[in-house]
Amino acid sequence: MTKLMVREVEGGVVFSAKIVPGASRTCIGGLLDDKLKIKIAAAAKKGKANQCLREFLAGQLGVRNRDVRIVSGQRRPVKDVQITGISAEELLSKLSLNEK
Repeated sequence: MTKLMVREVEGGVVFSAKIVPGASRTCIGGLLDDKLKIKIAAAAKKGKANQCLREFLAGQLGVRNRDVRIVSGQRRPVKDVQITGISAEELLSKLSLNEK
């Protein structure tokens, strides 16, 4: 069984995500290896998909938009995302990825 790899850092967490822009709606597409697959309704042009990703994750996790930061992969489909103000356990719970 695959599990999302989450690193705890000072003040928050970092995880990898595989972004699929141009989807019909923005949603979590499950796990892909140890990455979170996220379908984004925005196109991958002029940072629109990245902005949509930040807003979507902020809403899902109950944090402010500025607490979601792309730390690597700005122009790539695989990104490392940092969320400030949340623990790994909270992240997995809010994304419904806790093991049962």
